[in-house]
Amino acid sequence: MNVTVIGSGNGGMAVAFDCAQQGHRVSLYSRAAHAHENIEAVGVKGGITSQGRLEGFAPVAYAGTDIEAAMEGAELVFVVGPAFATEPFGHDLAPHLRTGMTVVICPGSCGGALAFKRAAGLAVHDDNIIVGETSTLPYACRADGQGNVHVFHRFDTGLFAAAVPRSGNGKLLEILRQVYPSTTEAATVLQTSLQNGNPVIHPAVTLMNAALLERTGGDFLFYEEGVTPAASRLMEVVDTERLAIATALGVTILSEPEIGVEQGYMTESNYTTGYSRAPGFRGIKAPTAIDSRYLTEDVGYSLVFFTDLARRLGVPTPTMDAIIEITSVVLARDLRAEGARTMSSLGLDDLTTEQLTSL
Repeated sequence: MNVTVIGSGNGGMAVAFDCAQQGHRVSLYSRAAHAHENIEAVGVKGGITSQGRLEGFAPVAYAGTDIEAAMEGAELVFVVGPAFATEPFGHDLAPHLRTGMTVVICPGSCGGALAFKRAAGLAVHDDNIIVGETSTLPYACRADGQGNVHVFHRFDTGLFAAAVPRSGNGKLLEILRQVYPSTTEAATVLQTSLQNGNPVIHPAVTLMNAALLERTGGDFLFYEEGVTPAASRLMEVVDTERLAIATALGVTILSEPEIGVEQGYMTESNYTTGYSRAPGFRGIKAPTAIDSRYLTEDVGYSLVFFTDLARRLGVPTPTMDAIIEITSVVLARDLRAEGARTMSSLGLDDLTTEQLTSL
């Protein structure tokens, strides 16, 4: 299968390596304006070297910033990057999308498939090109800028995916399971968005360790040292609010510790030692700066959207709201006013609850 990976950051490197190691022909693309050192190194080496849970060298057919070259012959396209890259990637890919292609936003990072379709000029119910998303990135990984990636953890079970419209679920799962065989079908892309646990973990632990992070430049182990009892209590309340949103929407999601165990990150289903002693999180350092995706993405996109959806459903989210306000103060930005990802920005404002669940 011809696979194109859009985005050459940590996740893109892991996806590209995994697909190539499984025998698929892989092209790796990065926008020129945000080209990582990874893309040049991969081009020079002719492939990617991985260590950790995935080991070895895998060849890559193309690595560069020419979108036309990267998309030549593409059958499956993974869009892998932060939430703020989804729309720009959609604009880049629009002229190169062809009937029969499958595009997977990995991870969806809160309505990613919907955001991508709007940016690419595709109607929500257009299923000529299958566009879907995964609930999370199936790796904990870090790339080094030299064409190498360290995969701390790679899981197969506990990965949920859905297409928009949901009529495309069958085709999406058929294609996606060629790379991730145990992918579970989600009812809707709103279920995949809500199942993403990063907004539960990252903001709470980051804010509770803000002084340590700024003082050390992130020189501590984010999970092993950062998840204290106080941080875990904050995580748990955020998770409770997230679960309430899912219930009001009529979809089923797992709690963050439950999904962590299913994905093999964790061996204990609790909010404290479940994370600090988790084998899959071992050795992962904190971000080097407070202004990182752990806040800008997981609060500015996900929690802002979660609370917007919650208000529509009549679900109170006082702790999520407080985290948005505190993060806005810490970053000196009004994240709610920025509205990076909202019901309105995704074109969902005029839909009823029944219409939302049938997307």
